[in-house]
Amino acid sequence: MSRFIPVNRHQVYLLPPSVDEWLPEDHLARFVVEVIEQLDLSRLTSRYQGRGSAAHHPAILLALLVYGYATGVFSSRKIERATYDSVAFRFLSGDTHPDHDTLAHFRKTFLVELEDLFVQVLSLAQAMKLVKLGQIALDGTKLKANASKHKALSHSHIEKLEAQLRDEVQALLQKADETDAVDDRDGLDLPDELARREDRLKALREAKAKIAERAKPRDAQAEQAYEDKVSRREAQRQAGQKPRGPEPKAPVAGPKPDDQINLTDEESRILPSHEGFVQGYNSQAAVDVDTMLIVATTVTQQTNDKQQVEPMLAELKKLPDALGQAEALLADTGYFSAANVQACERNRIEPLIAMGRDSHHRPLAERLAPDAPEPTGDDPLEKMAWYLKTREGKARYAKRKCTVEPVFGIIKQVLGFRQFSLRGLDAVTGEWKLVTMAFNLKRMHILARVV
Repeated sequence: MSRFIPVNRHQVYLLPPSVDEWLPEDHLARFVVEVIEQLDLSRLTSRYQGRGSAAHHPAILLALLVYGYATGVFSSRKIERATYDSVAFRFLSGDTHPDHDTLAHFRKTFLVELEDLFVQVLSLAQAMKLVKLGQIALDGTKLKANASKHKALSHSHIEKLEAQLRDEVQALLQKADETDAVDDRDGLDLPDELARREDRLKALREAKAKIAERAKPRDAQAEQAYEDKVSRREAQRQAGQKPRGPEPKAPVAGPKPDDQINLTDEESRILPSHEGFVQGYNSQAAVDVDTMLIVATTVTQQTNDKQQVEPMLAELKKLPDALGQAEALLADTGYFSAANVQACERNRIEPLIAMGRDSHHRPLAERLAPDAPEPTGDDPLEKMAWYLKTREGKARYAKRKCTVEPVFGIIKQVLGFRQFSLRGLDAVTGEWKLVTMAFNLKRMHILARVV
């Protein structure tokens, strides 16, 4: 007697199937649809002019992209294929099948509007009592650009290539003078070969010009620093003091030999990371400590995190008042500077920024020792240094590592997002908003079920 469940793939149903019955009630795809239905998409729909054939509604395309990023499907071609293969994607699209060109065009076109939608999702989370600003943990992660680091050229290497191409052009011109035929005996199409090298030389000249343009702010900063040093030493001489150290040297303006540009995505940079050096961007995120929801994001080309505190404070100020006021900013030692501490104070946010690396396995007597007395001065740097060494301060700061770092781990390991699909700083900034919004929706889905 057979104990197997019978299967009939040619079964004809008496009643037509219902799209609403395809997924469990608590499925993430249902939650994505419910959230997007509550968003104000008027800024998206107003961009459609109503001419030509009927278009897919922005709510459908947004739901497909958000769910795709939340489940590790980033390619527009894979999302299009999933509308046929995946029950969840079929549910999201209402059994329609937007092609990959439509999805890719939608993603590129509405990058600016994603910032407003990101804030709307946070406001909805606040209405669901899932988030309220309090302690914010800040950190950054390096993400690869849609470009290979092997397509990056340094200024010195560009000059070598230019010299090589000029020699080749001269050799081809000499060869053209030696033959009357368009195609010589070696089978070379001389006009085509010359045109190809001239195009290459033009691209290299443009790359050098862009490198030189990038060097101008650095030159201005170096010149200002030099003038400040000279003026300080001159003031010391006038006061009858002898300046210490050697005389400052005037900076050399212009690009340096190792200044680089990438020919695929010229706005990306070579950045150090725990994986070595990557061609990419430095993606920043501010995470609510209590809920692990991302409340603000930025993307920068700079390697150093020290300059990212004030831009993030500006992003936090843009959030609606209903979300509350950030009370404290937790950040590692890479963000520490006196200017950043003062910036937090000006924004009425308590700075909890590590001033150095703490040693592990401290002696028992040191760990059990009572807190030092609070300093009597008004210096915010001195107060923060004291508070971070207290038991309360250590306990609060310890929450940084178990909130923002797991968020990046989930985005990279669980969602699988390690490389941008778009190119250019503005484009990847919009895509980073899409990634973090997808993460927030997935996180909200989990928190809503827990509550």
